Amino acid sequence: MSSPSEMIGPSDMNGPNEKRPARLVLGPVLFHWDADRLRDFYHRIADEAPVDSVHLGEVVCAKRLPFFADHLDAVADRLRRAGKEVVLSTLALVMNAQERAVVREAAARDNTLVEANDASALAALRGRPHAVGPFVNVYNERALAFLARHSARRVCFSPELGRDALAVLAPEARAHGMEPEVLVYGRMPLALSARCYHARAEGLAKDGCRFVCGQDPDGRALTTMDGTPFLSVNGIQTLSHACLNLLDELAELRALSIDRFRLSPQSVDMVAVARLYRAVLDGTMAPDEATARLGALDGLDAPFANGYMHGAAGALWTEADRAGLQAEGEGDPLCAEG
Repeated sequence: MSSPSEMIGPSDMNGPNEKRPARLVLGPVLFHWDADRLRDFYHRIADEAPVDSVHLGEVVCAKRLPFFADHLDAVADRLRRAGKEVVLSTLALVMNAQERAVVREAAARDNTLVEANDASALAALRGRPHAVGPFVNVYNERALAFLARHSARRVCFSPELGRDALAVLAPEARAHGMEPEVLVYGRMPLALSARCYHARAEGLAKDGCRFVCGQDPDGRALTTMDGTPFLSVNGIQTLSHACLNLLDELAELRALSIDRFRLSPQSVDMVAVARLYRAVLDGTMAPDEATARLGALDGLDAPFANGYMHGAAGALWTEADRAGLQAEGEGDPLCAEG
């Protein structure tokens, strides 16, 4: 088995002017899916999805960890046999000694790249090659330099960062020997709280939550006073109601030295989602056709959004300037119209 440092090879660290392959990443499942569903989901991903990396692990609530623990190693092995890189994602909010111990245990795993989603994980992984997840706020060059000094080799930026910020941070990450990654599909993670919204909504205490979050496999909708869906809650997590869709922006992101694109699992056919993103990245399908097909998939009842990328409110949808992208990306297969 490879060590974590060997999992990110020299070809992954090429300079910004060298052509690198576009890679699809399946992020961790943020919701409380039952163990059988989760196992079957990953088995199908292993067998059918054109993704390069798959994140396992519980990110939102430590109380969910035991449900999948007996399946974790077997699922990881199956994914590796299918040629996928396996990354173990850690908790995004660590609040007590027991949760710190869970993070330290994850950080000590051999032969597995670990993604830190909380400062406690950064401390546990110091000196060992690791990834940094979107729950760690990286908003400037000094933060990137700090993470690189402590052996971070990959960073997934927050979906709140727009093109102007990424135009600065992605090349800077490359200069520090880190692979930049962005979320391009799924409900956007926005905030975490010590209080469990799901339990409170059901009149339950957090310690006696009865795992009611499992009733909402894509999160529970929150609405404004006039009944308009606004946000989604998932245990202690707040997400967008809208579903991020950056199919139109892939060419621009590639031009910014980004070649890792994360899909966040939702209750849709994620194999089909991955195939659509792969087709656009490979230049075999136009973004507008892929977006139409993406919108036709059953499962998640939510509008698309890409506002943050364009410097607007995150919930908004902005049509791409195709003429501008074509002029900037002349010759790039992502700019082909099929």
